[in-house]
Amino acid sequence: MAIPKLQAYALPESHDIPQNKVDWAFEPQRAALLIHDMQDYFVSFWGENCPMMEQVIANIATLRDYCKQHNIPVYYTAQPKEQSDEDRALLNDMWGPGLTRSPEQQKVVDRLTPDADDTVLVKWRYSAFHRSPLEQMLKESGRNQLIITGVYAHIGCMTTATDAFMRDIKPFMVADALADFSRDEHLMSLKYVAGRSGRVVMTEELLPAPIPASKAALREVILPLLDESDEPFDDDNLIDYGLDSVRMMALAARWRKVHGDIDFVMLAKNPTIDAWWKLLSREVK
Repeated sequence: MAIPKLQAYALPESHDIPQNKVDWAFEPQRAALLIHDMQDYFVSFWGENCPMMEQVIANIATLRDYCKQHNIPVYYTAQPKEQSDEDRALLNDMWGPGLTRSPEQQKVVDRLTPDADDTVLVKWRYSAFHRSPLEQMLKESGRNQLIITGVYAHIGCMTTATDAFMRDIKPFMVADALADFSRDEHLMSLKYVAGRSGRVVMTEELLPAPIPASKAALREVILPLLDESDEPFDDDNLIDYGLDSVRMMALAARWRKVHGDIDFVMLAKNPTIDAWWKLLSREVK
C-alpha cells in the first residue's frame, strides 16, 4: 500500500505539547540535528505550495541555521533511489516499492539541500540508526542529544527517537518542525515520545532570545542567512544578497513572539536591516 495523498492540518502549538516526563536541558555543545527523510518524494504527498509544509521547512531551516552558527553537526537521512527487494524486504509488504518507483524525487528538498560539511546517512528502515554509523558518529564527537525534525512524525521520527533513547542518546522531538499523515497521528507521536522516550519541544525553545538587542546584533543574525560574500549596507535590499522567503518566514515566526503584528508580508515589503530594526526596536505593547 503506497502512501496516500496527504492533507494539510494545523501544526502543533505550545499549548498542544504534552506533559514531558523528563526535563532535560538543551545543551548545544552536546547536541546534533537530524533532518529526517525530507526528500522530494516524501514531501510531494502534500502537493505543491502547501503552507503547512512551507512552515515546517522554514522551522527546520531556522534550526539548521542556528546549528551552523553554533558548530552543531547536521545529519540527514535519505532513502536511496535504488533498493533491491532484499534491501526493502518487509517495507515492500507495508508500502510497496516506494521511492524506487520515483527515483527522480530522491533528493532532499531544495531549501534544505545539505552542505558539504553535513552528513547524509543512507536510510534503510524507520530508525535512522538502522544500518548506519549515526550512533558511533554521535558518540565519537561527544554528542548525546539529538534534535529530530522532518517526516513522518509517527513513523521514522518517533521510531528514531525511541531508538536513540535505547542507545542513551537524548532525543528532542521538535513538534512544529515535523509533519505527518494527519494531525491526530502527529499528536500521537508527540505524546508517545514525551511519555516514554524523549522530550518534546517547539522550535523557539531551542533558539536564543528572539529579538536582537541592537542593530549590530540584528546584522549578526542576518549575515549567516545570506548567500553573498559581500556585506549589505543597512539600507540594501537583503533579497539581492540571497535572503530567501523560507528564512524570512522563519524570522517572522520568531519575532512575532514579541511583536505580534510582524509577519512575512511586513518583512518582505521592505527587506533592509534599517527597516527591520525600526520594527524590532519598537516598544513592546
